[in-house]
Amino acid sequence: MVTSARPQFVLASASKARRQLLGGAGIHPFVCPSHFDEDQVQVTDPATYVTTLARCKANAVVPQFANALVLGCDSALALGGQVYGKPADKTDAIARWQTMRGQMGELYTGHSLIAPNGLTLVRCAVTRVYFADVDDDMITAYVNSGEPLACAGAFAIDGKGGLLVDKLEGCHTNVIGLSLPLLRVMLEELGYRVTDFW
Repeated sequence: MVTSARPQFVLASASKARRQLLGGAGIHPFVCPSHFDEDQVQVTDPATYVTTLARCKANAVVPQFANALVLGCDSALALGGQVYGKPADKTDAIARWQTMRGQMGELYTGHSLIAPNGLTLVRCAVTRVYFADVDDDMITAYVNSGEPLACAGAFAIDGKGGLLVDKLEGCHTNVIGLSLPLLRVMLEELGYRVTDFW
């Protein structure tokens, strides 16, 4: 086990959903958005895409802290051979939902956890998402709510989007933005326990 002073837990993300997930699990992170330019990463494989972004976001934040565990995350939806992040605008979100409805997609979330000594773990979790076969009026109403515009895959399972998903296979918190079970395992690999941060 780690014997030095407990490091600060830093979330390298502005995501309110990720912060709330951690808070609900008893971890209250210091939030430090990376402001990393995601357009720098041009990768078509979804797992490589999200893990690369997660690592880059965490790496961008690490130099600002002397004794911290830094967590970077990024999510994307893979469906029909395409990888989708956040929609560009309402028109894009509507078009995506017209493609997604009645289909199964895979939500990938990359996790990068960097210890104070520089040791870095990078992992990816995947959850299958079965989208409801909703009509155009429902899609338009959902997109007009504004919720999907800020979400990878154009839906928030923990918000109104939860009404438009029939079922999940895999970790449900992964779909919200980070896999809590995976985080627990990653912390243990670095010599910590989740309860160290309660």
